[in-house]
Amino acid sequence: MLRIGETLAIFGFALLLPVVASAQAAISGVVRDTSGAVLPGVTVEATSPALIEKVRVTVTDGTGQYAIENLRPGTYAVTYTLPGFAVVRRDEVQLQGTFNARISADLQVSSLEETITVRHRWSTSRAPASSG
Repeated sequence: MLRIGETLAIFGFALLLPVVASAQAAISGVVRDTSGAVLPGVTVEATSPALIEKVRVTVTDGTGQYAIENLRPGTYAVTYTLPGFAVVRRDEVQLQGTFNARISADLQVSSLEETITVRHRWSTSRAPASSG
């Protein structure tokens, strides 16, 4: 009879193992500009030594929202980038268990610098004048 109890305990643990393994943390939020307008297309990167791949990347959707899920417990840095805006970085984001860290960001317009290089070959040779 004891064998049946042990077998049931092991079977129950085996069923719960995938649930426990998939219970991981997340970072999510909304990205806006300083006027409060949502910003779609912002690249959001979460970096951490806890990640095997060291970085997870997503892009904000049409409503400025993002979510990076299935993160291991650890300390993260979250970086928000969009051309024409200053980069925003949040350091020391602590994730434990199934915690969902709601981190929103406000991006400021940055100075736009552009370099244009024009290359053209100027010909200094002239066709000979026709005589006639």
